[in-house]
Amino acid sequence: MADTTARHSAQKRMAVPLGAFVAGAVVALLVGVFSKVHDPTLDGTTTLGFKDVRDMKVAVSTVIGVLAVGQVVGALWLYGKLGIRAPSWLGMAHRASGSIALLLAVFVGYHCIWAFGFQTGTVHGYEVPVRGIVHEVLACAVFGAVVVKVVAVRSKRAPGWFLPVAGGLLFALLIVVVLTSAGWYLDAKGWPSR
Repeated sequence: MADTTARHSAQKRMAVPLGAFVAGAVVALLVGVFSKVHDPTLDGTTTLGFKDVRDMKVAVSTVIGVLAVGQVVGALWLYGKLGIRAPSWLGMAHRASGSIALLLAVFVGYHCIWAFGFQTGTVHGYEVPVRGIVHEVLACAVFGAVVVKVVAVRSKRAPGWFLPVAGGLLFALLIVVVLTSAGWYLDAKGWPSR
C-alpha cells in the first residue's frame, strides 16, 4: 500500500515538469511558426540611437548575456553553492535582474521577429548561414524555456530537481543565442556604432 501511494505521489509531482515542458514546447513552436509566416520588415520599431536595428539588438543582447551570467552566479550564491553566505538583498536583486533580462529578451525577440523573421535558404540574394538558423531555432526555444522556468519558480509541488534544470536550460539556451548573434557580430565587426 505504501509503495502504491509513493508511486502515485511521484507521478503527481512529475505532472508539473511534464506539463511545463509541453507548454514550453508549444510556446517555442508558436513563436517559430509566427516568425516563419510573418513578412519581415527588415527594420525594427526603434534603434535606441544605434545605426540600425541589428546594431541595437547586439548591444541589448550583450546586456542580456551579462545578466544571464549574473543570474547563475546569484542562484549559486543563494543556494549556498559558493561557500559564501548570501547577503539579505541578493534574493531581491536576483529577481529584479531576472525580470530585466526577461523584458530585454522579449524586446530583442520582438525586434528579431518583426525585422527579420525566421529565415532559411536564400533571402535577398544572401544565403542564410547555419549559425543563423541555429540562432533562430534556439531563440524560439528560449521563450519556451522561459515558460518552463516560470512554472518551476512558482510551483510548490514540483520535484526538487525541476528548478535547477529549468534555470540551467534557460541559461544554456540564452548563452548560445547570445553567442550565435551578438557574440558572432562582436567578433566579426566589433562594437556596434551609434
